[in-house]
Amino acid sequence: MALTGCASIVNETTHPIKIETKTEAGQFITGAECKMSNDYGSFNAKSGDNTPTRRSNKDLDITCTQAGQPDAKGRAISRANAGLAGNIIFGGGIGAIIDHNKGTAYTYPNWIQLIFGQTLVFDRRDEKEGAPVVGKKPEEVAAK
Repeated sequence: MALTGCASIVNETTHPIKIETKTEAGQFITGAECKMSNDYGSFNAKSGDNTPTRRSNKDLDITCTQAGQPDAKGRAISRANAGLAGNIIFGGGIGAIIDHNKGTAYTYPNWIQLIFGQTLVFDRRDEKEGAPVVGKKPEEVAAK
């Protein structure tokens, strides 16, 4: 019973992220080559797909490339999920430490849209169900 809030039990080590790419004019481009990386390594994806991504307490860096377009870059901010809160309430500190170290206590935004020629930051705190997280320029995030 004490483990019911444990993020390791509730969450897998990966979760899907939908990555979309579009031009500065707003035209969607599917099939761009995307490389995602965090402290667990690098993962390859194609824009337009849902990609299983390794959870981590570290942010996820993403670069998508497409012939004829400048790179689209982004950073997905890792945020604690409900499993960590439940773990602290029901499971105590040891479980929270384990889940923190495994990354299962954290989640990235579920749906992001990168724009070719821009670097954007995507924060799961800004997530609204059924819509992509709106990317912000790094200087907008730093100003907060």
